[in-house]
Amino acid sequence: MKKVSTILFIAAATVCIAWFIHTTPIQAEEPLRYSCSAQVYEAFESERLKVFTEMTGVKVELYVSYSSTCVNRLMNGFSDIASTTRGLHYSHKEAGYVETQFCRDPLAVIVNVNSHLVTLSKKELRDVFLRNITNWRELGGPDQPVVLAVPGVETGAYKNFHLMVMKMKDIQYDYMSYQSTQIIGLVQQIAGSISFIARGAIVGNRGVKAINIDGISATHSEYPLSQEFSFVTRGEPTGAAKALVDFTFSERSISIMKERGMVPIKR
Repeated sequence: MKKVSTILFIAAATVCIAWFIHTTPIQAEEPLRYSCSAQVYEAFESERLKVFTEMTGVKVELYVSYSSTCVNRLMNGFSDIASTTRGLHYSHKEAGYVETQFCRDPLAVIVNVNSHLVTLSKKELRDVFLRNITNWRELGGPDQPVVLAVPGVETGAYKNFHLMVMKMKDIQYDYMSYQSTQIIGLVQQIAGSISFIARGAIVGNRGVKAINIDGISATHSEYPLSQEFSFVTRGEPTGAAKALVDFTFSERSISIMKERGMVPIKR
């Protein structure tokens, strides 16, 4: 009798376990931890990441900051992948970190939408941010003080402008924002202000406009100021990080980048 009872108990337990396994959902994979440059996010990631999750089922745990912080978070184990608008330092490459460039975006010089300004030469632009020019009448505009607004010193926009335009001379400023994209709001609100940001970040924004540099529009292929957007991973990308990289080079992703005025880089 005891033997029969034991057999019945085991059978009942097996049925219960089978029912539990059948009715309990499989644990979802961990989300992709992505530290994203503020410029990259405003340029297109707000739209692109939604499409990525819809197409792949991979959820994204997003952290937005300036480029150097994003790369540092990756290196300290807080992220699986980072995006940056700055080239990866050679010492990081030697340590095994991999840079995957995926698009080129103009570094737009922006002014308030009501500004008279249409174009500046690179020399005039440098003189403006050296305070050699302090009033717009010196450039044929109204009698109005030049207001210099810049992204934070650790942002990719600041560092790229410092290198490409200022030739490493100190940038002067009246206002500084923490994140690069916060500068857009400052220029919207302050008459006579001027700044710089990824062109993709201002697409559709009616409060600011991009001016020409050396007579060339930011939408033209020969525009003299541009940044390269890259992913950084520990070694070659794998798992969910690889899924994001692969999606970035897909037709759907490339169409989004082109719609935002960026130039995709071939893999």
